[in-house]
Amino acid sequence: MTDMDDRARDNSDRRIALLIDADNVSHSKIAAMLAELSRYGTANIRRAYGDWASAGLKGWKDKLHDFAIRPIQQFSYSTGKNATDIALVIDAMELLYTQKPDAFCLASSDADFTPLVMQLKANGHEVYGFGERKTPAPFVNACTTFLYLDTLDDPAPPVPTPDAAAKPKAKTKPAAKEKTAPADKPTDKQKPLSQNTTLVTILRGAVEAAVREDGWAAMSAAGSAAKRQAPIDPRNYGVKNFPALFAATGLFEIVKTDGGQSYVADKRNKDRTRQPNR
Repeated sequence: MTDMDDRARDNSDRRIALLIDADNVSHSKIAAMLAELSRYGTANIRRAYGDWASAGLKGWKDKLHDFAIRPIQQFSYSTGKNATDIALVIDAMELLYTQKPDAFCLASSDADFTPLVMQLKANGHEVYGFGERKTPAPFVNACTTFLYLDTLDDPAPPVPTPDAAAKPKAKTKPAAKEKTAPADKPTDKQKPLSQNTTLVTILRGAVEAAVREDGWAAMSAAGSAAKRQAPIDPRNYGVKNFPALFAATGLFEIVKTDGGQSYVADKRNKDRTRQPNR
């Protein structure tokens, strides 16, 4: 087992508290954030703070369910004042002394959280940060690691299926309209897995979290990294295990060595070796 594999295994035991200032972070980046956090451990505490009656947070609501994030309702008691900041700080300090996570992650572009970051680090905890380019330098510099959201990989665009690309549409007479039940509408599960952007982001993030210098990741480590991001069960996607799930997307290269060990690589990684180094 390599040092990289050892680190991936050790990190799986680290508990991270992810606290999101929903007023200052885009909901479109949550999958990529969780993929990045899987490098450092498991975000088993996930909370997002905001006034959920606000129209500005409408896009967040589906993401809360998709990624098991607990919404924390916080009303604005005074016009022009952000009560969300205070609620997040109070929860962070409570978690510090009660749940005692191994690390914290603050997703915000607000420099007001800088004293909180410094206090958490003074108590011996690493603090990871996510935010936009406008994030003030004091907050960025206070974090153990800070990543700008625009540097995180977005989900891959939908890939056309071979049938759709090869077969031209035949001209047919319009059929008589028939009444169909709402259940006849295509669902995410009926689409090719390569078009399931949430799944693709999680799997690519898992490979990236477990990848070695040769560009390959042990399948067992990649599968564990995927489960640290979301409660994925390959059977829910019509396959029996993670090797089959990675293969079913058509976006990964998989190699099984003579010893029975499986490795996976992202096909986008042109720097990978032709075969995994053993």
